[in-house]
Amino acid sequence: MTVAGAANESDNVLVPLIAAWWILALGWGLVVGRGSRTNLQIARLLAGARATTSLPEQRPGTVLLNRLWPLLLATVATGAVAFLLPQIPGIFAGFAMGFATALRHQEKAVSAIEERDGAAFYVERTHWLRPIQLVRTPSFRRDVVPVG
Repeated sequence: MTVAGAANESDNVLVPLIAAWWILALGWGLVVGRGSRTNLQIARLLAGARATTSLPEQRPGTVLLNRLWPLLLATVATGAVAFLLPQIPGIFAGFAMGFATALRHQEKAVSAIEERDGAAFYVERTHWLRPIQLVRTPSFRRDVVPVG
């Protein structure tokens, strides 16, 4: 949308400037997310997971909309102003890429616990303004024979 808005205004500086911002945001995400340690909030979420013996009701579409509504709202809002202020979607995309890159290793913490303990984590249905809550259920434990 930034490229289309900049082309609409015949702006030759905006697209290279936004591309530089994207590279800077991705570099920031790579540096911040390079460690293998779990984010404090993710660790707290995993530690506070409620244990249950039955699978919770699964509605992936509802959970997705319930949890990602701020991202959807920001995407629609930046798309709405793209042709008036084409730099806004470009700036937003840079922030989104930077944060996604910074958090790229967080799912490994969940996978490690699931494989080690034979558990599975599910997102519990909560109010859309409340923090995410996890449910921990028993699952199949995977025994892996070490190589070498």
